[in-house]
Amino acid sequence: MPITTTGFSHVRLTVRDIAVSRRFYDAVFGWDVAYEVPADADQATREQLWFVFDGVIYQVPGGLLGLRPVAPGDDAFDEDRVGLDHLSFSVASKAELDAATAVLDAAGVEHGGVKDAGAMHLLEFRDPDGIALELVAMKG
Repeated sequence: MPITTTGFSHVRLTVRDIAVSRRFYDAVFGWDVAYEVPADADQATREQLWFVFDGVIYQVPGGLLGLRPVAPGDDAFDEDRVGLDHLSFSVASKAELDAATAVLDAAGVEHGGVKDAGAMHLLEFRDPDGIALELVAMKG
């Protein structure tokens, strides 16, 4: 019998520099922070929030997205290796994709422009660690 799931829970991405990644994700997505360890946290708070791993966990529609800063400084993402290929987020319409290009442009983030992919339109770009990200608007 297959395992029955009820939805998506979370994804955690390994990053090189939490400050750089935070600036990117805050500027591009502006998600609310669900969990982070305050800089002035006492030991009891640090122990309670052990699962944050000195990173941040964002509240995203449908679940959580965490950033964990443990990658070596010279490491780089490669979607052609075992693991993550890309991470895709839904938006409501092609107009929102078009607006997203302006957000990316303002943040200095390179992107491939909005593409027609048959049943959907998509916008591809990368985070500071080279992790492939995508926004998708389904047609119809």
